[in-house]
Amino acid sequence: MSPAYPRELGRAFQDDEVARKYRFRRPYPREIFEILEGLLVEPRTVLDAGSGTGALTLGLARFAKRVDAVDPSTAMLREARRMPGSDNERIRWIEGTAESAPLDPPYGLITSGSSIHWMDPDLVMPRFRAALAPGAVLAIVNSESVYPKEEWRDQLLGLIRAFSPNPHHLEFADLVRSLERSGHFTRDGGRTTHPVPYEQSVDDYMGMLASTSTLSRTTLGARAGDFERDARAIFARHGMSGVRAELVGEVVWGRPQ
Repeated sequence: MSPAYPRELGRAFQDDEVARKYRFRRPYPREIFEILEGLLVEPRTVLDAGSGTGALTLGLARFAKRVDAVDPSTAMLREARRMPGSDNERIRWIEGTAESAPLDPPYGLITSGSSIHWMDPDLVMPRFRAALAPGAVLAIVNSESVYPKEEWRDQLLGLIRAFSPNPHHLEFADLVRSLERSGHFTRDGGRTTHPVPYEQSVDDYMGMLASTSTLSRTTLGARAGDFERDARAIFARHGMSGVRAELVGEVVWGRPQ
């Protein structure tokens, strides 16, 4: 696990409210799934490690023979099973950590989205390597909202830094480089998707923030109300009813070590 993400913050994802608010998270662009389908090899089975509420799993099930979706959070898997398409017979929802959950290899692809930084690379990377079919890869997937350079954004980032117990966000590229430098991952390739417009209401955007490990109510505790009040005040000062961005996905694939 990256030292930039203290393990205790991960407990937020066991919270029912955090899991419910995951529906406000940015989606993965459709192009992400085209990339992943191109990476999938026989036996066309996928391990989606750290599957959460199924943002990757449900898309993978459209073309994979089977998807084993592994997540340690009961709350997350409960929400996943409420999603349209979650009863697809190709999906097996498995509660457990990537380090120890029962697996059924070989896998023609292993994916991990916004979760691999919570895993112990000394344990999961050798396990992933052993579970991959010949010629198969681990694909690390990310989705980012790219916001215009505007005053409200700078003010909000300042507020987040003031409230967050972990204000130093680890960028996706830095995360992958840290796995490479430590010898846990050898990159074979990568792609960035074309940007697509994305917009949320202020209410949905606030829900997204409350679904994160650092800004959830379970993490902020008594300070959660103050954060929400101050964040909404920023939007009100700028006359904003919604937040616009461009959605960009990234996939880096290679061999776990």
